[in-house]
Amino acid sequence: MGKINAIITGVGGYVPDYILTNEELSRMVDTNDEWIMTRVGIKERRILAEEGLGTSYMARKAAKQLIEKTGVAPDTIDALIVSTSSADYKYPSTASIVVGKLGLKNAFAFDLWAACSGFIYALDVVAGMIQSGRYKRVILIGADKMSSVTDYKDRQTCALFGDGAAAVMVEATEEENIGLIDSYLRTDGQGLPFLHMKAGGSVCPPSHFTVDHRMHFTYQEGRTVFRYAVTDMSEDCALIAERNGLTKDNINWIVPHQANMRIIEAVAKRLDLPMEQVMVNIDHFGNTSAATIPLALWEYESRLRKGDNIIMTAFGAGFTHGANYLKWAYDGK
Repeated sequence: MGKINAIITGVGGYVPDYILTNEELSRMVDTNDEWIMTRVGIKERRILAEEGLGTSYMARKAAKQLIEKTGVAPDTIDALIVSTSSADYKYPSTASIVVGKLGLKNAFAFDLWAACSGFIYALDVVAGMIQSGRYKRVILIGADKMSSVTDYKDRQTCALFGDGAAAVMVEATEEENIGLIDSYLRTDGQGLPFLHMKAGGSVCPPSHFTVDHRMHFTYQEGRTVFRYAVTDMSEDCALIAERNGLTKDNINWIVPHQANMRIIEAVAKRLDLPMEQVMVNIDHFGNTSAATIPLALWEYESRLRKGDNIIMTAFGAGFTHGANYLKWAYDGK
């Protein structure tokens, strides 16, 4: 038996129907379309507005579409992993809920929590599982209901986030030089003061005080996070390109985390690539955290060709960051 490689064999996605526009936001807080577009490049974002529906609902929708698209028998799925920062509950895991709703009889499931870098972290974990030879087929989902942790009275953050989910099927193959080729993943560990939720965890459990003081929403020092994100994502892409012999002449696509259009443009500039080769969905989906990269793959899937060299990169709370080098395994469907 030859070396086992881990390849993506399909992509499914889901975004809610409700569109929150900049115009509507401007009626909620002191902001406007020009201010938002100039600073972050977001025109609209999707919101899961129905009461009682959480991240698992979107994750399940994306996974169901993926299973139908790939034609995979549900009982042949070995594991299902959800990367999210907005789990339905503290416990059980969102992944366990998805497995139950989908009726996957032979899959174990868990959540992987690495904020906006969750998908690229989890892809490396899944590839290791596949390459071990013990697992042949794993569903990986990036999903976040960021509206549930967004303060719509805070003009600095309320325009940034949206809701969505996307899923990829990761399978084993003995075909050479295909699939996930390399990952460079790091955790700075100094990011806590600059990007966090103040309450709700074991350090500061929920109380009347924390609710009254609006401490259950995303807090961010935008300028600091922006500076770190530009530097880390750009350098991570340059590093993984260099150690794999990738240049502007043979990189087909960059898939950056969709946090800010100016960060995305800085990453493209560092690699000397035109924006036509950069996957972008921030303008119409906003920052969907762990879902941004797989949602981009979902939207661009029909344009991908077998053998395409793809670099994915992200940055998130923690500070987590890194890049994957993926050689695409099929012509887009």
